[in-house]
This record gives sequence, structure tokens and C-alpha cells, in this order.
Amino acid sequence: MVLAFQLVFFTYIWIALIPNACAASNIKMTHQRCSSSVKQTCKQETRMKKDDSTKVWPQKYEQLLHIEDNDFAMRPGFGGSPVPVGIDVHVESIDSISETNMDFTMTFYLRHYWKDERLSFPSAVNKSMTFDHRLIQKIWVPDIFFVHSKRSFIHDTTMENIMLRVHPDGNILLSLRITVSAMCFMDFSRFPLDTQNCSLELESYAYNEDDLMLYWKHGNKSLNTEEHISLSQFFIEEFSASSGLAFYSSTGWYNRLFINFVLRRHIFFFVLQTYFPAILMVMLSWVSFWIDRRAVPARVSLGITTVLTMSTIITAVGASMPQVSYLKAVDVYLWVSSLFVFLSVIEYAAVNYLTTAEERKQFKKTGKISRMYNIDAVQAMAFDGCFHDADIDMDQTSLSLNSEDFVRRKSICSPSTDSSRITRRKSLGGHVGRIILENNHVIDTYSRVLFPIVYILFNLFYWGVYV
Repeated sequence: MVLAFQLVFFTYIWIALIPNACAASNIKMTHQRCSSSVKQTCKQETRMKKDDSTKVWPQKYEQLLHIEDNDFAMRPGFGGSPVPVGIDVHVESIDSISETNMDFTMTFYLRHYWKDERLSFPSAVNKSMTFDHRLIQKIWVPDIFFVHSKRSFIHDTTMENIMLRVHPDGNILLSLRITVSAMCFMDFSRFPLDTQNCSLELESYAYNEDDLMLYWKHGNKSLNTEEHISLSQFFIEEFSASSGLAFYSSTGWYNRLFINFVLRRHIFFFVLQTYFPAILMVMLSWVSFWIDRRAVPARVSLGITTVLTMSTIITAVGASMPQVSYLKAVDVYLWVSSLFVFLSVIEYAAVNYLTTAEERKQFKKTGKISRMYNIDAVQAMAFDGCFHDADIDMDQTSLSLNSEDFVRRKSICSPSTDSSRITRRKSLGGHVGRIILENNHVIDTYSRVLFPIVYILFNLFYWGVYV
């Protein structure tokens, strides 16, 4: 009986405790599951914050610089005095000078200085903040452009070469690296002994002098250059900065800044390529004055060759120059040299004509041509290299060489032994100079002196005026 009572009692207790234990275990498991989910949610939120950190920083500088609180489409101090914008330039290189296009290409650093109190921010250490090109789109910047520019661009390797620095008091520095191709109005009247004055002009596009005052930040020291700047054809004599005003009838007066530089051309290249060949051609044309006047093919071919060579030189120089409507210094020299070459050809034409006229006159008087105009002696010497000393009675049919006379003379002149050849050569050497002098025309004699003297005087006058 007692045993049965104990069994019933333990059964009752087991039935009563088991549901409570299961409930407690379920509550504990639920709490653990909830706490783990909360931790996971917190981790996800932290990770999201870390992933979104790139968006948090722009919001910070935008709030710090009050970008959302101001209208930066308006210039600083709108409605008041014009905003002063200082400029300084550091020239990195002059890339090219083109005479044909009359322009130049320059690479430089352009820096703007102005103050915008809307961008001022508190700073305990008075330290500036530096930004790249992304902030430029959100604030007001000066709208500087280059007058008479053909092409220009901001370098973008590896990022756009733009730097913006904002100081706590609102002072701003904007620096750009730019390459510009601009017009240069050149004067070629003294080319290639010329000096060219070129300038790059900076101006605000939208704001006239009532809204924006453009000036050189450090005066004449605002323009700096690299020490190693050099050009193949020019020597840079001077860099200078200046300023002025430009007037437009529809919009008014604008401040304008000038980057001026003076270029002096190197002459040595043109001396080698143009002047020296022209001098040689003129001197070569004088050789015809020393050639026998009966050597028609030699003198004519020499004159034509020099004339054509001068024409080639003139064409080559003109191809590399713009088509200007005035004479250049090199044109004066080349055309005068061509005139000397042409006159040497005309001189021989006059000599040949007068010689023929004298021969005809002599033949009409005596019926015989003297040794001074002896055609056979001169032409035979040109053909077979032997001097023929005999006078030749000539009639109307003997003014030209026939084949029989030429064969006969050649056979007579041909030596049978080496001693006879040496004897004739000595005789020829003693008479060639006399033959040339006797067959010279007075025009050739004077031309040998007058042509060089006049050409030397022309060179002295030319180089004295242009150099």
C-alpha cells in the first residue's frame, strides 16, 4: 500500500515539472536567438556605415563650406564692388611656332586668386583644405578665356590637372595646367632676319569691369618661365606681363591681361639652306665669262642650269611660308641673285650676237676671216685637243666644218710617236692662253670684273640694312 502511494506521488510530480522545464528551455532558446539577431543587425548597420563612408565625407565638407546654404551661381559680393581676381602664370614650354598658320602653342600653369566669404569655415589651426576638380562644379569660379585662341585644353592625365585650395577666411587658389594654341600676328617683311612679338591674352568672358577686376597678382613677377625653354628656330629674348582694357559695343569694358614674349629667329639654318646655295649659283654663272665665246653648248647649258636651280630655291622657300602680299627679305635676296644669273645668260646672248655681226662685217670687207675669229681653229681644238696655227682662207661654203676636213685634221693631228705627242702638247700649252684672250669679247672682259663687284656691293647693302 505504501509502495503504491509513493509511486503515484512521483508520477504526479514528474507530470507537473516536465512542462515547466520545457517552457523554460524554450524561453532561453528564444532569448538567445533574439540576442544573436540583434548582434547581427548591429554588425550589418556598422558595415553599412563603413561602406557608406565615401558619402559621409562629401556631406561633411559641403556642410563645412556651406555649399547647400548659398547660391554659387552668383559672384561673390553680387551687387557691390567688383570681385578682384589675381592671376599668375608659370610657363612650362612653348611647344611650337608655325609661320604657315601664324600661331603658337604654349603649355603653362594658370593660377587664380580671389576671396569668397561664403566658403569661409572655422579652423583652430588655420589650415587650408585642398580639393580636386569635383568641387569646381559646385562653387563660383572666374570664367577666364583666351582671346584669339584656336585650341585649348586642360590636361587630364591621370586625373584632370586642377587644384582648388580653400583657406579658412575664404581666400581661394585655383590652379590649372593648360595647353593653348593662339594667333600670333607676324610680320615677315624681314624674314628670316626677323623678330616676332607674340602675346597670349586673358579675359573674363561674362563679367565686365563692373563685376570682375582682373589683375596680375604679383605685378611683373607674376609671369615665370622654365629655365630650359628653347626652340629650334627662335631665341626667346624676353617675357613680360602687361594689362589693359578691351571694349565691346554691346557689353562694355573688360579687363585684359597680356603674356608678351619676343622671338628672334636663328639665321644659321637659312644661311646654310638658302643664302649659301644662292651665292654659289651666282658665282657659278660667272664661270661662263671665262669660257670661250664659241663654246655655245657649254655656256648656254651652264646658264640654264643656274637659272633653274635658283627657281628651285625660290619655290622651296615660298612653300614653307604663308602667302603674304609683300616682299620678304629673303625674296629680295633670291630675286636679285636670280637677276644676276639671268643677266649672265643675257650677257652671252649679246656676246654671241655681236660676234656674229663682226664676222659678217669682216667677211664682206675682205672675204676672209682673221685668226681672231677663226672658227676652224677654235672648234678643232675643242674636238681633238690640238692647236692648229695655220690661217684658213674661207669662202661662203667654208664657214662650217665638214666631215672630210674634220677627218683630215684628225689624221694629221694624230701623233705617230710619243715624242711628237709631247711636242704638240707643249706647243698647245703655250698657245691656249693666247687663243682664249684673242677670242674674248670686250663684254666678257668687263663682265668678269663688273658682275662680282656689283654683287659684293649688293651683299654689303643687304646685310647692312637687314642685320
